[in-house]
Amino acid sequence: MQTLTFNTTTKEVKLLEGQRNSSSILESFFNVSTVKYEDGFYQVMQKTSEESNSSLPVMRVPISNTNMIIER
Repeated sequence: MQTLTFNTTTKEVKLLEGQRNSSSILESFFNVSTVKYEDGFYQVMQKTSEESNSSLPVMRVPISNTNMIIER
């Protein structure tokens, strides 16, 4: 099991190997606009620039294998 944490204040996402307090970071992304649910996956959307409202997917992880934590 892995853990995806999304901090809505800092706009940062971290994918952890296991539980959030005792695991190594597998991936991290900054400037994340949102994390969407799509077809059995969590999809991390990253802003293309500060001035733009557009964003692109940068990572997908399966929901069946991932806990998601939303932080403020």
